[in-house]
Amino acid sequence: MQAVRKRCDETGTLLIFDEIQTGFGRTGRLFAFEHFDIVPDILMLAKGIGGGMPLGAFVAAKEVMDVIKDNPMLGHITTFGGHPVSCAAARASLAVIKTENLVEQVERKALLFKERLKHPAIKEIRGLGLMMCLQLHSFDQVYNVSRYCAENGVMIDWYLHCETALRVAPPLTITELEIEKACNILVKGLEKYA
Repeated sequence: MQAVRKRCDETGTLLIFDEIQTGFGRTGRLFAFEHFDIVPDILMLAKGIGGGMPLGAFVAAKEVMDVIKDNPMLGHITTFGGHPVSCAAARASLAVIKTENLVEQVERKALLFKERLKHPAIKEIRGLGLMMCLQLHSFDQVYNVSRYCAENGVMIDWYLHCETALRVAPPLTITELEIEKACNILVKGLEKYA
């Protein structure tokens, strides 16, 4: 990532980070780019920013915003930007994230998942923080395990770009008891469809 940042600086290219899913603590830092000791030129935010309300943000330095404010006028605006109720929800959500130290708990919670998700059908667990994937052997396993989980109260899905990986991305507020329950259901699903 640092090499990409360096190359963008050398060529005058803007480095844009889409943190719509990774932002607001999911990876164990408030923003995923913080893991790489770099700063993007443009930051795209949504989902976590609104605390459940529809909200999006386009974040950039004034110099960048000045270049794109014309031609077309306000061409960078977002459908979900700026609604007062959504902005109030975002403010409240960020306050909860900070006061309850939710970002600081992410790595410990991710480790609990990794410790409890032991099964031969899992080829690999990868990701950052609470944004993980379980690499399985086939789409049939992924499909059947995700269906089993849903039938037993655990919402899980797969990646469109990798049909052999289950997506594990719980809320920051997940408790240790909920992690234990979710992992037990996942492992039972893996046992059934291994």
